[in-house]
Amino acid sequence: MPQYHIIVDLSDRMLYVLDGDRVVRGFPVGVGKMVTQTPSGEFEIINKVPNPGGPFGAFWMGLSKPHYGIHGTNDPSSIGHEVSHGCIRMYNEDVLQLASMVPIGTPVTIRP
Repeated sequence: MPQYHIIVDLSDRMLYVLDGDRVVRGFPVGVGKMVTQTPSGEFEIINKVPNPGGPFGAFWMGLSKPHYGIHGTNDPSSIGHEVSHGCIRMYNEDVLQLASMVPIGTPVTIRP
């Protein structure tokens, strides 16, 4: 059974899925703006919500830091940029793939 861990690299705006110490997928992401930066640190996925509506695209995965999550977007042109209020944005097809891979409780490391 895979032991997934998510690493979000804010400087290169990428989200990596690791199984043990091996990268199995990489996805481009949008991250927080200068005034609403994505927090760095160690978190975990605490909930998963399909079709949350609004700007959250096709899927929401809440992090253990309240009000922050990994989610889809209704603005695909924002991926790869510093645009959010601190959340991690993904293309809708990517967030659906990620959500199908990782269970609640998956560790998430966000690094500067």
